[in-house]
Amino acid sequence: MTDSADGPLTSETVLETASAPAAAAPAAPVDAPEPFQRRTQDWVALDPMLGEVVVSADEIARRVSELGRQITEDYADRPPLLVGVLKGAFVFLADLSRMIRLPVEMDFMAVGSYGAATKTSGVVRIVKDLDLDLTGRHVIVVEDIVDSGLTLSYLRKSLLARGPESLSICTLLLKSGQQRASFDVEYVGFTIEPHFVVGYGLDVAERYRNLADLRIYMGGEPA
Repeated sequence: MTDSADGPLTSETVLETASAPAAAAPAAPVDAPEPFQRRTQDWVALDPMLGEVVVSADEIARRVSELGRQITEDYADRPPLLVGVLKGAFVFLADLSRMIRLPVEMDFMAVGSYGAATKTSGVVRIVKDLDLDLTGRHVIVVEDIVDSGLTLSYLRKSLLARGPESLSICTLLLKSGQQRASFDVEYVGFTIEPHFVVGYGLDVAERYRNLADLRIYMGGEPA
């Protein structure tokens, strides 16, 4: 055995050197995934049922933040119970609740009037009721859209009968000139023309809820 620069080269040194694992080969480069926004634009652009943008994602974010600040000021001494109307309002409620700087509580209702159609049937039924008692509570009903207002009018009467201290309505969208029921809507995100829109929680037969913006739906009634 000869000596190394670090000392005498022994049989143990040779054994350790021989058994040492070889350096791993550099990993092959992996293509970075496409940005989410680009992939979203791709499938949206290929869907002929999706028309022009009515409200952009940036506009929605700004308005939801403004509504959150307004509700925070209005309910500063009385944190509200937010009642989300499923399924359409779930995205709006999630974003809105995080913009309200108060210890809010949340509960959910589901009512049926559209089904797979694009026009309200006028027949309203409660599919899922609330878990919480409304007696003496300050309640804000959070809706995705007020169209004819018939569904919300029914829901409002049902909730008022449960004894809340106050009840207000907050809707993301209000369709211009379509209301057939008369009641106040205290918080409105956007007033839009009477188009059928999808995205940001609003759907057609459970599709398009995951769009970041709101777009006109170009199709007829789904089969």
